[in-house]
Amino acid sequence: MRLFVLGGSGGTGAHLVAQALDAGHRVTALARRPESVPRHARLTVVRGDVLRPGGWRHEVAEHDAVLSCLGGAGRRPTTVYSQGMTGIIAAMRECGVRRLSCLTSAALELSPAAPLGRRLLIGGMVRPLYRHLYADMAEMERIVAAAGDLDWTIVRPPRLTDGALTGDYVTAADRPLPRSRSLSRADLAHYLLGHLDDPQSRRAVIEISRR
Repeated sequence: MRLFVLGGSGGTGAHLVAQALDAGHRVTALARRPESVPRHARLTVVRGDVLRPGGWRHEVAEHDAVLSCLGGAGRRPTTVYSQGMTGIIAAMRECGVRRLSCLTSAALELSPAAPLGRRLLIGGMVRPLYRHLYADMAEMERIVAAAGDLDWTIVRPPRLTDGALTGDYVTAADRPLPRSRSLSRADLAHYLLGHLDDPQSRRAVIEISRR
């Protein structure tokens, strides 16, 4: 496959690019600092900013899928997710690419069956503290869900770690996992790469967690 990866120099994006290349795919990675992305014969690195799609939107052409690993942890108001996704979808439509996968967070929706401590921590502390970030993620999810002409998947991971790739994780479609645990960025990348041909993940919100 030919994959277009946004955020390819970030934590999850770097794992995704490496795993895709190891699997024999061809990858185009958008990065603000191309020098931070290791070189490879099947890798094309494009310098660009997701908020300025004019400089990279034509590069999306002739790819089989677009995967967005954009992320942020700041507490200030942001439009990286929503504005960035608006540009991504416009580029995909212009170039005739239909398959999209992107990341938000499991903290957007908590299962009533989740442990009380987790509900208090996420609902009472984390979401209020990072309210701007989560508001922009939620807006991005609305933008993606409204793109009825695309085959999209929204992936909601829990707290991410720098742990090893295990391949041992669980997922749930269109419902929160009752006991979401942390997940390594390597395992998240493994799912992102592996689910692209899974019809059950298309036009679905997928929660994921280590087992």
